[in-house]
Amino acid sequence: MPNRRNTSTWPLKTVASLFFAGLCVIVSSGRVQAQQARQLDNPERRIINRIEPEYPETLKRLFIGGIVRIQVTVNPNGKVESTELLGGSPILGQSAIKAVKQWKYASSASTDKLVVQLEFDPHR
Repeated sequence: MPNRRNTSTWPLKTVASLFFAGLCVIVSSGRVQAQQARQLDNPERRIINRIEPEYPETLKRLFIGGIVRIQVTVNPNGKVESTELLGGSPILGQSAIKAVKQWKYASSASTDKLVVQLEFDPHR
């Protein structure tokens, strides 16, 4: 009778080995840059002071990127009141939200809700 314990760990060990080999190849590649923002709603509400998000070091080394969409509530004075992650990686989203909360927009007559899209591209 075959030993079930050995056969059940074989796929896990194989996947772990392949992951580690892939990780070594990826880490040996170059560094990356991130961040391109696009304001999808209300383009007349322009950004006066923009802080670039940090690309998390682990994701940078693994060449993991993507697009993050954030809903931003901006008060009439141009200060970001609140943010909400609408889509994208939660880890990249945390970095993007931390930066967007420091942005300053042009003044307006009312509070606006905007959708901001930030791209983290590991191949740049």
